[in-house]
Amino acid sequence: MSLYQAPLKDMQLLVQQAIAKAGLRDLPELAEFDDELVAAVLEEAGKFAQGELAPLNQSGDVEGCHFDNGKVTTPKGWKEAYQQFCDAGWMGLALPADFGGQSLPKFIAQPVNEMWLSANLAFVMFHALTQGGSEILLHMGSEEQKARYLGPIVSGQWTVAMSLTEPNAGSDLGSLSTKAIPQDDGHYLIKGQKIFITYGEHDLAENIIHLVLARTPDAPAGSRGISLFAVPKVRINADGSLGDANDVVCTGIEHKTGLHGSPTCSISYGDQDGCFGELIGEENRGLAAMFILMNEARLSSGLQGVAFGEVGFQRALEYSLERTQGSDYQTGKQRVKIAQHPDVARMLLSIRSEVMGLRSLAYLIAALIDKSELTLNAAERKSLQARVALLTPIFKAFATEHGNLMTGTTIQIFGGMGFIEETGVAQLMRDARINTIYEGTTGIQARDLVFRKIQSDGGEAISALLAEIVRQADALQRDDALSTQGQALRSACSAVTESLPCILNRDSANLLQLNAGAVPLLEALGTLCCAWQLAELAQLAQSRLREGQDPDYYSNLLALTRFYFAFSVPNIHARLATFRQADAGVEQYRFEV
Repeated sequence: MSLYQAPLKDMQLLVQQAIAKAGLRDLPELAEFDDELVAAVLEEAGKFAQGELAPLNQSGDVEGCHFDNGKVTTPKGWKEAYQQFCDAGWMGLALPADFGGQSLPKFIAQPVNEMWLSANLAFVMFHALTQGGSEILLHMGSEEQKARYLGPIVSGQWTVAMSLTEPNAGSDLGSLSTKAIPQDDGHYLIKGQKIFITYGEHDLAENIIHLVLARTPDAPAGSRGISLFAVPKVRINADGSLGDANDVVCTGIEHKTGLHGSPTCSISYGDQDGCFGELIGEENRGLAAMFILMNEARLSSGLQGVAFGEVGFQRALEYSLERTQGSDYQTGKQRVKIAQHPDVARMLLSIRSEVMGLRSLAYLIAALIDKSELTLNAAERKSLQARVALLTPIFKAFATEHGNLMTGTTIQIFGGMGFIEETGVAQLMRDARINTIYEGTTGIQARDLVFRKIQSDGGEAISALLAEIVRQADALQRDDALSTQGQALRSACSAVTESLPCILNRDSANLLQLNAGAVPLLEALGTLCCAWQLAELAQLAQSRLREGQDPDYYSNLLALTRFYFAFSVPNIHARLATFRQADAGVEQYRFEV
């Protein structure tokens, strides 16, 4: 059974759609990044993902990481693959050329990242940290700090660890207690414990830069008193060379359900000699700085859901075209391929349609970020940033939840063979389970959506999004071949619009309903966004069919859209009905009796 093949045809089509939708074609800054260049980059990335990373995924899962006396050893083959990854320039794909990166736009980096995540998530978890950590330094670091850190980080000579969580401070970062004591030379002594630190210790690179949230002695209480510090595992001399070891000690690694090849570490800072750290940005502004990295990580987490769906579909499709069992539902012919059974076809299409809708949304978000960073019009930039901010919690939560569902469906298609480790698909479910939890749980994303992204701006961003989807629905309704989908899309938008007043009318808002119903609302919007993307894809497919282009491929895309609108879009109305009565029973039930 093949491990993974990059779906280059789908990827290139959706990149083109995202470019057109975001209006990137006419930007002179992106003129050199034409379809030919995109295809070349994606093809090379696909070869690396398939040839180098995918073969290490199952062996890395079986072996896992090793911990001995504060040192972590990654699985066999990890170090060699890491060096190849860095030498090929993949680490700095979307990072500035001034610091050794390739300065490629995010709309190219997004499908490349998807390939890494599909091929071997446990291996590449350091990559989002490198991207996000570099973004923090570019936005918040001093010129001296950029010169000191960015070159080695972009090259992969050093890696980045995000150190937020403590034993008594998980999602509630305002209660963290790690201390940062200012010193006369302008540096700080860091003292505290952090847990769940991805790649907090490993043997891949010569240094690890920990981005640590901590409190100064006179910091205000809660999240307003958090500052961000760069804490290198090995101290850095004035000339950029490495000096003595810093007092950063790995005290253990977690034994996890999945992602065995990715070390999840407990770290002690300043337990013995005092731990050197330097402030990034201003004191008490650490959470704002860390959100730069967290937003990057949330988009990466959502893309992981797409990646799991894609590799699950590939393996399930291959298996269902090989496995023969049962009879044909129409002719009665015995021992047919299970892909011919309507229910197996339903499961395959449920994965495939979800993947295409979510992938399209992921690529669009990346293109919108590129546009927001390049536009000179302040009003347009604000609008683009609001759109990205609105879509981020929807994409992160919906894609990761449905990534889990898609891995479950993959196992269901395999039947009993999916439940055993031999086929490798059980690993998909084990690895995917954490996606809904790290970088902010589904519930946290949903409350962020309701209170910070919808309520706080008076519904401006969500109304603009709905208006755009309605325009797409109207375009479909003008095409006889797509009018049914257009009507369904418009109906779904109307249902969402009717549900907004209970959020926007703050004086009469039912807080119990909004908190308990936030996840069903997010589910409805996630399904709506996928339907929107598939509707655009269907319109494109219909146009190309009329031109006689690739009839097999584009007919399949139309069938995929029809399937999603029949099987998934009706759930929008069901989720909204739940949202409107989400306070029912919640307050009345007594858990302590």
